Amino acid sequence: MTIDAPETKVVDSWRIACDGGGVALGHPRVWLQIPHETGFVECPYCDAKYVHRDFEGKV
Repeated sequence: MTIDAPETKVVDSWRIACDGGGVALGHPRVWLQIPHETGFVECPYCDAKYVHRDFEGKV
């Protein structure tokens, strides 16, 4: 059995909200801050990876 890789989203903001997609299997909304040093952050609930546009293709 294989598990799909977590979703990666490219965003324009350094602070984003994640709620798991708003579907029945979503999670509570959390606010995440993308560090300027790394350019990405992962949601602690659903493991979605948010990459700032300035770091697209670099992380």
